[in-house]
Amino acid sequence: MPSSMSPTLPDKSSLLANFAHIVGQSQAIDLLIQAILRQRIAPGYLFVGPAGIGRSLVATAFATTLLSDSHSSVDNVRHRVESRNHPDLLWVEPTYLHQGKLLSVAEAQAAGIKRRGRPQIRLEQIRDIARFLSRPPLEASRSVVIIDAAELIAEAAANGLLKTLEEPGQASLILMAPDQQTLLPTLISRCQTIPFRRLNPAELAQVLTQVGQADILESTEILGLAQGSPGGAIASWQQLQTIPPELLQQASQPLQTLRQALELGRQIAQTLEPESQLWLLEYLQQNRWQRGQVQGMEQLELARKQLLRYVQPRLVWEVTLMNLMGD
Repeated sequence: MPSSMSPTLPDKSSLLANFAHIVGQSQAIDLLIQAILRQRIAPGYLFVGPAGIGRSLVATAFATTLLSDSHSSVDNVRHRVESRNHPDLLWVEPTYLHQGKLLSVAEAQAAGIKRRGRPQIRLEQIRDIARFLSRPPLEASRSVVIIDAAELIAEAAANGLLKTLEEPGQASLILMAPDQQTLLPTLISRCQTIPFRRLNPAELAQVLTQVGQADILESTEILGLAQGSPGGAIASWQQLQTIPPELLQQASQPLQTLRQALELGRQIAQTLEPESQLWLLEYLQQNRWQRGQVQGMEQLELARKQLLRYVQPRLVWEVTLMNLMGD
């Protein structure tokens, strides 16, 4: 059953102020504000929607509100939440296992570690959540746990999370995922779903301008890939910068000979990181769609699935490009 907050409750105007900087997610924000005003904070929330549209921003604002009280300023709490050093906040991200240590995606990149496969939220991290929640909150009236990319929870970890969601104590857990199909039904049933939507073109332009990325608005292909996600637009723009222009040009043009296809497949597999290869497939799909060229879309989607299943990348690209010859 949902549990209560502290006796001192903010009014609606002050709550709205905590979310005022967030564009385009009024429904999600209203649902959370109403829960606070009615003192019906759920033990578990599922923020559902594509990455890059404001889920993390709303989670940060919601956590700031839950962790604020009359003894601390909201600005101070917000800063500590954003920097992830509030004692009653635990932010969990997918990790890679490297030489017995868990590394976040950012830590792996900083260390120059070659990453094979996708990161995961692991059973050890779920146990860390249980330990974190086994003690009472240190400063606030409740603890908050935010699980980013919950679709990457390993099966054993997901089963371990169920008990915590059933008995979270003085805490609320927020899971963020692109859709419900990526999670166990038992996890979904223990959370209140908060839907997030893609931004419309005006909202997308507003966010990109606010964060100093207005140049992206000139790229129709990047905007097409983003599909209403400012974060997706920025990530795609950054990915574009990592791909040599001549390689991108070759991949975007029809190949006429078997030798061209094999050589390009070799170059892509040797030059690009796995994430960049997946992005290139999305880029090529978008490029064909904008040109009204539907032939070859199935081959590109099959290649994406094969790379996600860790099929040998060079083989995937060689076969795919051979199948696309002349298109």
